[in-house]
Amino acid sequence: MKARMFFLVLVTLCLAGAARSQQPEQDPIGQSFFAPELVIQNQEAIGLSAAQKDALKTEIRQAQLKFTELQWKLQDEMEKLVTLVKQGRVDEQQVLAQLDRVLNAEREVKRAQVTLLVRIKNKLTPEQRAKLAELRGKPANR
Repeated sequence: MKARMFFLVLVTLCLAGAARSQQPEQDPIGQSFFAPELVIQNQEAIGLSAAQKDALKTEIRQAQLKFTELQWKLQDEMEKLVTLVKQGRVDEQQVLAQLDRVLNAEREVKRAQVTLLVRIKNKLTPEQRAKLAELRGKPANR
């Protein structure tokens, strides 16, 4: 139960970080990308072609599979870390080694997220990127 609570707190912090990354004044890198939801919700407005829709569906589907896999890995590593820190006497080296595994799993999640965002952006034309930036009220990044 405590492991789940710890994981939920971690996920909440990660989501808060992701939400912050969508605010351009706080994240100059995040403003250069377009969330899948934004593209999907505005597919007609930006004139996505059938080929682009198919390509984006494939990319998003593959990313979802990867995210699920990584979520399981992260959860597993977090549970191991929680088990280590709950002991009466904590072995510093073991905890730090396990923390490195947790951080590596988190890095893989972030890497997969950025990979998806890059692939989405690269499948859009400059005009589509400009229109999406306009639709979300942000300057266009071509």
